[in-house]
Amino acid sequence: MDSIDRRLEGRVALVTGGGRGIGKAIAIAFARAGASVAVTARSEAELNATARTIRAAGGRCLAVAGDVTSPADVDRVVLGAAAELGPIDVLVNNAGAVGEFATPWASDPDVWWRTMEVNVRGPMLFTRAVLPAMVARAQGRVINIGSYVGIRPTPDNVAYATSKAALARYTDSLAAAVSGDEISVFVVSPGLVRTEMAEQIPGVQEFPEEAWVPVESVSAYVLRLACGDADVLTGRFLHVAADDLDELLASEGVIREQGLHQLRLLTRDGPAD
Repeated sequence: MDSIDRRLEGRVALVTGGGRGIGKAIAIAFARAGASVAVTARSEAELNATARTIRAAGGRCLAVAGDVTSPADVDRVVLGAAAELGPIDVLVNNAGAVGEFATPWASDPDVWWRTMEVNVRGPMLFTRAVLPAMVARAQGRVINIGSYVGIRPTPDNVAYATSKAALARYTDSLAAAVSGDEISVFVVSPGLVRTEMAEQIPGVQEFPEEAWVPVESVSAYVLRLACGDADVLTGRFLHVAADDLDELLASEGVIREQGLHQLRLLTRDGPAD
């Protein structure tokens, strides 16, 4: 598979929600960079389409259908990927659910909680499954796909906003837990990308063209994180549409000193650590 950037040669990556949209684009970008890629989602047909695309270009891909909220499915996917491709070096927790658009008091409790399970329980289960081997080898990167919606009040999509805020806190807490193990953890907001999930947003077709982020920009951004370009920014919230990675790296000392790009509580006395 021809590509200028082959820095993932010999590496193994696992991408959840890899059957379509952002997950599919990331899986293809990783394969082009030389990685062996495992993809998982509930739709076997979509997964197989991703795998065919990668294999047709000369890459190596394993497709394993499963539910990210099921511990049994998660263990089966991770064990199967490790057995077929080798130890997992990069985990991308991309699978997500947008939930429903309604006022908080009109939300269906089951739909609300299912959104939380997919967006928070799913990443926790996969991370829990891959981390022991990463820690043992002192090597690995975990990239959680978050959302800018999780860092601002969102009155008509509360479950999604709450879940993505929780994912951001999970990310920096996890980064602190593995700080001595040579493992980097990031939460990435892709911005508004033309996907089936984005099409569920009320009035989305009225958004101006400049509001949309090309899926290729997202996959290229995530690829750089997977290659280790931004390991010094571990634990941080990164927004593809607004955070130029090279500019962030040039300011990484200030970012660490001031605790930027992380969830913080602002009080009258300043940020509360």
